[in-house]
Amino acid sequence: MGLTIYDIAREAGVSIATVSRVFNNSPRVAPHTRKRVLEVARRLGYQPHVSAQSLARRQAQTVAAIVPMLTNYFFVEVLRGLQDRLAETNFDLLVYAAPTLSDVDAHLERALQRGRSAGVMIFSTPMSPERVERLQRSRQPVVLVDSFHPDFDSVSIDNEQGGYLAARHLLEHGYRRIGLLMAHPDSVPARERRHGYERALREAGLEPDPDLIVASTDPHNHGYTEEGGYEAMKQLLERTPRPEAVFVVSDIMALGALRAVEEAGLRVPDDLGLIGFDDLRVSRFLGLSTLRQPMYEMGKLAAEKLLRRIAELELPVTSTVFAPRLICRRTCAPGARDGQPETAALSQNQT
Repeated sequence: MGLTIYDIAREAGVSIATVSRVFNNSPRVAPHTRKRVLEVARRLGYQPHVSAQSLARRQAQTVAAIVPMLTNYFFVEVLRGLQDRLAETNFDLLVYAAPTLSDVDAHLERALQRGRSAGVMIFSTPMSPERVERLQRSRQPVVLVDSFHPDFDSVSIDNEQGGYLAARHLLEHGYRRIGLLMAHPDSVPARERRHGYERALREAGLEPDPDLIVASTDPHNHGYTEEGGYEAMKQLLERTPRPEAVFVVSDIMALGALRAVEEAGLRVPDDLGLIGFDDLRVSRFLGLSTLRQPMYEMGKLAAEKLLRRIAELELPVTSTVFAPRLICRRTCAPGARDGQPETAALSQNQT
């Protein structure tokens, strides 16, 4: 079998997209990288031909996104930012929708097949040793969204700090018996938010009460659903004594929780304080206090990182962690002004 651009990419230690750009005289290649690719091609006796160039050109115009729980509002907003950034380029976006985390690996295998895409974005997926090894073996440009591994570029939110800010805010308003509505316990963001919630309680001299922590049992979207929040809140309101306030790990769950509170004949915030996490558009109309995630901005930055990685595979790895912003509305403090921020403006930490 003759040499292909895949052999050149592997030998030169660059992506297939970079080889394509070199052979098509694209200006989006660093001079030292162009030189290395051409030297490898000469040493191996490779001569690009029309069909190979055509294949590489088609491949270089697509990037893949592997998204579990696509109907989750968080992912919809992140993808909107991602798509808007890609619309400024010649790249198309191919989305692989994995119904659950257990379906991610099958989609990952398809996305990493030769010629499928110029790069891959993986959303909210724990990086097991097997996944890391598979990605490294592929030599594909990779960006992690809402996840982290030191070997790959990533964009994420400081979930633990968000949980801490939510619980501390409730404590500052005088609440002491504070409940927590969790998504599925296997959800990494939910676990990190729980850690922040527990840290804030312990700093205030309060030991977290397991009886006040209820996880969603809805099998869909890892429990991040209105129904999951509704059922979990119904359970929590049966506790005696019931909680004074509740931190819900996502706004979509908080919508269901609000319905359960209303059905119980209680008023928010007079009878029960409530705070969510995400700041969905609907949350603003409901007056839901929440932690704002810069979902759209995360998507745009993830796309930008992937574009840079496609252009130069050997760039230093960068990790950007956005700081959540506490938004105080009417559900956790009577008389609070709608939209009043409790923390400084959005910030991010990049390494």
